[in-house]
Amino acid sequence: MLSAGIVGLPNVGKSTLFNAVTRTRNAQAANYPFCTIEPNQGVVTVPDPRLETLAKMSKSVRKVPAAIEFVDIAGLVAGASQGEGLGNQFLSHIREVDAIVQVVRCFESGDIHHVSGSVDAIRDIEVVNTELILADLASLQKRFDRLQKQVRTGDKQAKAESALLATLIPHLNSGKPAITLEVSPEEKLLMRSFFLLTVKPTIFACNVSESDLGALSAGETDTAAARHVAAVSSYVHTHLATEAVVISAEIESELVDLSPAEAAEYLSGLGVSESGVGKLIRAVFHLLGLRTYFTTGEKETRAWTIHSGDKAPAAAGVIHSDFERGFIAAETIHFDDLVQLGSFAKSREAGKLRIEGKEYLVKDGDVMEFRFNV
Repeated sequence: MLSAGIVGLPNVGKSTLFNAVTRTRNAQAANYPFCTIEPNQGVVTVPDPRLETLAKMSKSVRKVPAAIEFVDIAGLVAGASQGEGLGNQFLSHIREVDAIVQVVRCFESGDIHHVSGSVDAIRDIEVVNTELILADLASLQKRFDRLQKQVRTGDKQAKAESALLATLIPHLNSGKPAITLEVSPEEKLLMRSFFLLTVKPTIFACNVSESDLGALSAGETDTAAARHVAAVSSYVHTHLATEAVVISAEIESELVDLSPAEAAEYLSGLGVSESGVGKLIRAVFHLLGLRTYFTTGEKETRAWTIHSGDKAPAAAGVIHSDFERGFIAAETIHFDDLVQLGSFAKSREAGKLRIEGKEYLVKDGDVMEFRFNV
């Protein structure tokens, strides 16, 4: 199962957000730096209204959603790449996750201490990113120096790595993360062996207060939180080629103990249509390059997780390796077509239920039934 690490400066709401995402109280959330030391881990189901719709259509006994893992990682401070604070632990834990959710404080509060003494969202992002870049630079420079003896002997692998490092090191030195460097498919594959921090896909979570979220949902732009959020969205899009989502860890922590109906009523009272956590989980799922296809019947409707670009046999293999090994064909219809037509029988009559072969690229939202022979 792929994982996303929740990172950021101390006291920005990481542990509160982790508790909200995992719907637990497992992570201690307190108003002092380094409240979290050892990472907390939790498996999170991916909210997907399509699952409920298919289950009702098939009168399924049970529903099984897709899932990913979230990890709450200790706060980082300037100098972490040199071991400041819990820097070494932070960096080792972040190397183990597949993607990063960087929480950025976008709320003003005299009651919650900020490690830098004031709220400045862009400064905070740059502190975290600088430490990740410095850590990558240190490891790459050592690797480059070690390779030079092999390069002189004509070793082809060493030459390829050295050439990539000669491009990558100046890129990082200019303050840009590795993920923003344009590389060929071969270089991308080679870069995986470097185990870089800044090559991990990243999404930013703008953490706002309860009152701020209501105001933002109402379209207000002339507030401190709105200005912070706008600045973050613009910065990460321009400099890091990624996106930001707005959440309120404060509100989400209140929803943990409520039923879905009570949570919807609570959010409605704030003028908010959907929990920010739901949007964040789906965004992280797609950030990881994951997609969903469905199987459905009376016994079960299930969301299966595949990678973007997977073909039908690989999708079948997620259910069981025998399905992939003995793959013959996949009876396929997209969720939208199935719902519009109302049943499999009507879909078959309309010619929307297709038989796809081994080269079919599975799409997010496909509803499938596999034929195989082992």
